[in-house]
Amino acid sequence: MKKIGLIILIILSAFSTLSAQTGLTVGPPRVYFIGGPGASMVQLVDVTNPSKDYSLELAVSYEDWSYSPTGDNQLFPAGTLANSCSDWLTISEPFFALAPGESKQLQLNIKVPDTLSANSQSVHTTMLFVTQMNPRANAQQEGANIRLAVRSGIKIYHRQSQTAKQDVEINNLVYHKKDSTDAFLELEYLVNSNTWTEGNIRIEYLNQETGKLTKTNDVSFYALPADKRKFYSLIPNDLAKGRYVATVMLMYGDQPDIKIGEIAFNHE
Repeated sequence: MKKIGLIILIILSAFSTLSAQTGLTVGPPRVYFIGGPGASMVQLVDVTNPSKDYSLELAVSYEDWSYSPTGDNQLFPAGTLANSCSDWLTISEPFFALAPGESKQLQLNIKVPDTLSANSQSVHTTMLFVTQMNPRANAQQEGANIRLAVRSGIKIYHRQSQTAKQDVEINNLVYHKKDSTDAFLELEYLVNSNTWTEGNIRIEYLNQETGKLTKTNDVSFYALPADKRKFYSLIPNDLAKGRYVATVMLMYGDQPDIKIGEIAFNHE
């Protein structure tokens, strides 16, 4: 029987520290540049091969990305999006190898175009990927020779030197009662910032009959200018039946700034 070679590419998160089990560690998860037209800046990217017995052959590439309305990452070919800065970037070693346990520090340079207008996109982004080019053989299953490769991405952000302003507005807040799904809240908000924005969403439920206050764990969010977002939160399973006021707080910025939305509903 002919054996089938199968290469599985594992794409690693750009938001968390990567464990040695993945076979590749790249950091930091985000790189920030601030500079106007013509500016040239350098940041450092660290790449480590945590394996004890396998060398890695690696290549650097770029892809554009954006957030979906629910905050998930969407990837696009480099140079596709209007806010792409992939063409502004150069890396000190686009191809390199790491011996077992070896680390390397790469220089990532951005050259902002001289022609960049003050009226252009306030934030430019791309994603830098480090990809393993020599997949490692894994256990054979049902005649398939499976080979595993990893790809790790970090997000690149650029904005001009203007004063950063962060603003988020709540557009709508709806309670959806339980039918075919569990009851949940639907929040819509708009990001009016001129820079990258990150913060937390907090929800509190006040029982109008007993005065009991139920709080949920904060949920982090990350957004780009002009993002229109939706956030869904299930009503806690242990929330007793009754009349409630739900308070949703968007907390962002260094202070932080807080925007509040409220809705009254009967929980059945």
